[in-house]
Amino acid sequence: MADQVFNVLFLCTGNSARSIIGECLINRWGQGKFRGYSAGSHPKGEVHPLALEVLRRQHYSTESLRSKSWDEFAQPGAPAMDFVFTVCDNAAAEQCPTWPGQPITAHWGVPDPAAVEGDPVERMMAFRQAFRELENRIKIFVNLPFDSLDTLKLQKKLEEIGQTELGE
Repeated sequence: MADQVFNVLFLCTGNSARSIIGECLINRWGQGKFRGYSAGSHPKGEVHPLALEVLRRQHYSTESLRSKSWDEFAQPGAPAMDFVFTVCDNAAAEQCPTWPGQPITAHWGVPDPAAVEGDPVERMMAFRQAFRELENRIKIFVNLPFDSLDTLKLQKKLEEIGQTELGE
């Protein structure tokens, strides 16, 4: 297990903000032990400009990011996922595809920053808050003692991470 790279898929309905941010964060904080992906049940077709701005301000590369369907990851030849996290309540309530490899799943709901309207400062603050909340959860996740947790204990830990109110 020590040399294994775990594939992690972040799901949201539109795959334009929260799931994209999760993908970037796991790739940074996972330090080669985790490989992040993101997708949506009904992808918007583009990454939200404020999500890109938040990521750029934190020195993340954004050039290869794209909004895509979760169907890509249920196809033959797709990378087998070890973990699948829904980050929006809508995606958590939808019937997900059958993922190859039977990944461990959990819901890590984060308020949708793209739903915030009006003042540009408030809108940017919502994206920054989503970034911080996901970053805190991912930092906890990547530091779990994977070698000493069986599947049931790991599932419980992942659910607990999703229940935490972080980044306030």
